Amino acid sequence: MTNIAIISGSPFVESRTDCVLRYLQRELEARGCKVTYVSVRDVPAQDLLDCKFDSPAVRHAAETLRASDGVVVGSPVYQAAYSGALKILIDLLPMDILEGKPVLPMMTGGTKAHLLALEFSLKPLLATLKAHNLKGIYLVDKEIDKVANQPILDDATHGRTLKQLEYFLDFTGKVSSKKIEY
Repeated sequence: MTNIAIISGSPFVESRTDCVLRYLQRELEARGCKVTYVSVRDVPAQDLLDCKFDSPAVRHAAETLRASDGVVVGSPVYQAAYSGALKILIDLLPMDILEGKPVLPMMTGGTKAHLLALEFSLKPLLATLKAHNLKGIYLVDKEIDKVANQPILDDATHGRTLKQLEYFLDFTGKVSSKKIEY
């Protein structure tokens, strides 16, 4: 069974980012994956602000990432970058926590003008943890229905999202079975 970790960088409970990540979780589980969902909201704010590397919640996030075969990381776009809460959590994780792991980055933002935040902020951040970044997914807020079971409104965008998810799973399977050598 493929173990997938999903990390949500959204500081809001019912955000569009979380809505899409939960949808991806259901899709991965339907394909036989074991998925563990970790949110920045799972880490007490004081632990983040005090940089508590030994926080039980931070240790849990690190253990979840280490045990995973692949990782999906999602964040809303704030000021043309990922959320500050995600950055703090990433800062508390070991530098090699994603080494060799396929990572599917996903961002949601107000306009297509923020698309480059995926390439110029989130992917470089994940690369510092030695992730093997895949192409990634960017969704515009108006394309997301927060109450629908399948939240991606635009059919073409939904199709591209599922295609990226399939590529991620295929690549994760190859890496975890040692078919790809680095």
